[in-house]
Amino acid sequence: MHLPLAGKAPLDLQGLSREPVTGLYVHVPFCFHKCHYCDFYSIPSQTDERMRAFVDRLLAEAALWRASAVELRPRTIFFGGGTPSLLPLDAMRRLLEGLQSLFDLAQVDEWTIEVNPATAERDYCCMLRECGATRLSFGAQSFDRAELKMLERHHNPDDVARSVALARAAGFERINVDLIFGIPGQTMRSWLHSLETAISLGTPHISCYALTYEPNTPMAVKKRVGTIVAIDEAVELQMLQETRRRLAVKGMAPYEVSNFARPGEACRHNLLYWDGGSYLGFGPSAASHVHGVRWKNRGHIGEWERAIDDSTLPAAEVEQLTQPQRMGEHAMLRLRLTDGIDVADFAARWNDDPITRFADPITRYGRQGLLVASEKSIRLTEAGVAVADAIAAEFLTTAGR
Repeated sequence: MHLPLAGKAPLDLQGLSREPVTGLYVHVPFCFHKCHYCDFYSIPSQTDERMRAFVDRLLAEAALWRASAVELRPRTIFFGGGTPSLLPLDAMRRLLEGLQSLFDLAQVDEWTIEVNPATAERDYCCMLRECGATRLSFGAQSFDRAELKMLERHHNPDDVARSVALARAAGFERINVDLIFGIPGQTMRSWLHSLETAISLGTPHISCYALTYEPNTPMAVKKRVGTIVAIDEAVELQMLQETRRRLAVKGMAPYEVSNFARPGEACRHNLLYWDGGSYLGFGPSAASHVHGVRWKNRGHIGEWERAIDDSTLPAAEVEQLTQPQRMGEHAMLRLRLTDGIDVADFAARWNDDPITRFADPITRYGRQGLLVASEKSIRLTEAGVAVADAIAAEFLTTAGR
């Protein structure tokens, strides 16, 4: 089966590896307001009827994959957005049960769904748990009202504790809270208040992301025209360092640059991404990667809908990665993890010695105290975490030389 794409190479399903795909991402683009920092594809103010029709098409897209030569046998599933929990309860139940009827989900050991704290309800959480979800992720972002207003988040600080309590009452043990630091106007004191409030909730996983000014988002525009001022980089670095220290003391060591968890509580779906695993993405703009071939679904819901209605997979931007590209991306992603690049695994996977392949950046960053290499691993030091993106980018470039 070939999917012709204007100006792009076709997605050749027959040419994809026959190894099972072990990850599934479902993108639900609906939200009741577009947050000013968000760069993900989302659509505000949709009717229940439109969202129910969306679920019809999601299941139709899933059925197209079920009929293809690609075997989806997920171990992890992640529903992101947008706000997945905006789907009407009956529509979400139908989506969860529909996926279970189409695919073998017996090996799924983590099924995460993002939930907005403003919309969490007991009946909804109970339904998610009953239908197989094992992990809920709440986007708290801040516990300061002024900072939430700056981000254009439409929930109150108290909503987060209420949502976590509802999740626990529904039977969820694996719960995540997301926070953002580096918000304009944020101080070290207000950040530590948010962090300590999140810690007090006792969830086994906390994510702490530095605010990124993605191009063309409202926050990036405001920064460009001077209506907001980014916080000083030195202060942002202090926030990161203090975050890592405090969470480690609480038994939540960082397993990735922005993610902290108790032992055994890391997000398994994101670990699949960071290890270069294969996954299918359903829904508009959702990304997929299958054994070295990657693509994105059409990024406008109307285009995605028309493809599904034509019984056509909505893939676009298809790219066949070369081995140097795959090696570089593997190294780049693994460097974000505390464990770093496993030397033996890298050599077995790519038939290439990473110590030799990346000798130049290993030597240079090693001398600067930013990176440590041994016969077992290549990993960032605590000082190296502060410049993780720059170091990872160099590994990506070096792999292709």
